[in-house]
Amino acid sequence: MHREFHRWYSPSLRRSMELLIFGHGGARVIIFPTSKGRFYEWEDRGMVASLGHHLSNGWLQLYCVDSVDSESWYNWRSHPGARAYRHHQYMDYVRNEVVPLSEHKNRNPFLMTMGASFGAFHAMSFAVRYPDKVDRVLAFSGLFDIRGFTDGYSDAYVYQYNPMECIPREWDPNRLAQLRHMDIIMATGRDDRLISSARAMSAVFWSKGIGNALREWDGWSHDWPYWTKMMHMYINGHD
Repeated sequence: MHREFHRWYSPSLRRSMELLIFGHGGARVIIFPTSKGRFYEWEDRGMVASLGHHLSNGWLQLYCVDSVDSESWYNWRSHPGARAYRHHQYMDYVRNEVVPLSEHKNRNPFLMTMGASFGAFHAMSFAVRYPDKVDRVLAFSGLFDIRGFTDGYSDAYVYQYNPMECIPREWDPNRLAQLRHMDIIMATGRDDRLISSARAMSAVFWSKGIGNALREWDGWSHDWPYWTKMMHMYINGHD
């Protein structure tokens, strides 16, 4: 299996960032780690190895990015506005640095974002902000309203990256067309405390004519063995 390590100084974040690339071709997939997770998390957890057949055959190429959660949403000492702005810089890093790298290395036009738990928020947040870039989003056991991290505070940065806040107020026909183009797949356990977030997000999407697949799994289903099964079940679409 092809594997690459990359590190560079990010102009967006003004710090060094690291990532891993797996595979040599196929649909590009940006993978976000769980809360405060690292770029090697999905490799360490066996998620990458479980996709070995897809990667070796050139069906998928994974871009496993690092997080800055401890500098953004989990930086409780900072004002919520400052935390949201750091998230904005992180999204700029992905949009202006990681996506162009993926396009340079791989001409396949199809791009997915994927994540579990807090990584699912990042995957959805990026897709909702840049639907012109994303074709499919896979969000497992995710949170989709970030205002619980801000004590209800909102501003332009919270708003534009918060799916539950910005989608109900989206009226731009071009953006709505782009959002309706995406495959949106959410999978969460029925006993997961975040199931209400997934149900609310699905309903909001449908209220704007944005199709999506909400898959409710038995039990809690909020752990790596479940996410491995979810990934294999939904990576190819609405199974």
